[in-house]
Amino acid sequence: MSFLTTTDGTDIYFEDTKTGEPIVFIHGWPLSSAMWEYQVVPLSEAGFRCVTYDRRGFGRSSKPAGGYDYGTLADDLSALLEKLDLRNVTLVGFSMGGGEAVEYLSRHGSAGRVSRAVLVASIVPYLLRTGDNPEGVEMSVFDGIRDGLRKDRPAFLTDFTKGFFGVSMLSSPISDSFLAATCEVAMQASPIATLACVKSFSETDFRAAARTITVPTLVIHGDADATVPIAPSGKAATELIADADLEIYEGAPHGLTYTHRDRLNRDLAAFASEGRIVLPETR
Repeated sequence: MSFLTTTDGTDIYFEDTKTGEPIVFIHGWPLSSAMWEYQVVPLSEAGFRCVTYDRRGFGRSSKPAGGYDYGTLADDLSALLEKLDLRNVTLVGFSMGGGEAVEYLSRHGSAGRVSRAVLVASIVPYLLRTGDNPEGVEMSVFDGIRDGLRKDRPAFLTDFTKGFFGVSMLSSPISDSFLAATCEVAMQASPIATLACVKSFSETDFRAAARTITVPTLVIHGDADATVPIAPSGKAATELIADADLEIYEGAPHGLTYTHRDRLNRDLAAFASEGRIVLPETR
């Protein structure tokens, strides 16, 4: 097992396939790097170096009482890139992880380690509804998340995960076993971190930071995402980032990393390799 220790003594767990052009994956809330299984396998087989890590407080990383603001989280990411001395990185941030990607580029972009970014179902640029962000999500929704976590975290996470993947009364794009495994990953997180990160991903305003991004950026979002609606996130981010393209996945829920994994993997491979590597379509 591989860890790096940050300046505040937090141990960050990471995995590295070690060969090829590097893609660094940042997981979403309330999961861990385990969520990237269905990207790491095909992309590493295609020749990419896949690096995943568990955000502090989640998965196998240390679970401190604090440090869940995006400045600290971006510094954790910076420490990982420096430890592995990665260059020409394609940085992929999912959901909450999109915030780390943008904050890293805003704070550390001059280090020249990241050459491309992908925001997948990301919360960037600003998720909370305010007077100048009318398409955002009401604070009452995030208060409800916190209340649910405090009352019965396993029950809340089970229901949340169903919505995450677009499970309904009539259909489900995932198996019961996959749902249970995802909930188990979410339960590995610190309850303190799980709560603290709700505030971070809902209330952090990345609009100014997004305007500073200069690397080519691919924004991927599902138009059926009920967890992070596309209007204040994917569409707004594309307007703010100078060199950004938006790819809308029709009918895709928030958890498109699994439900639309084949399309996502093809898009990631093409973008990261500038079109040199094309993954075959699967049935």
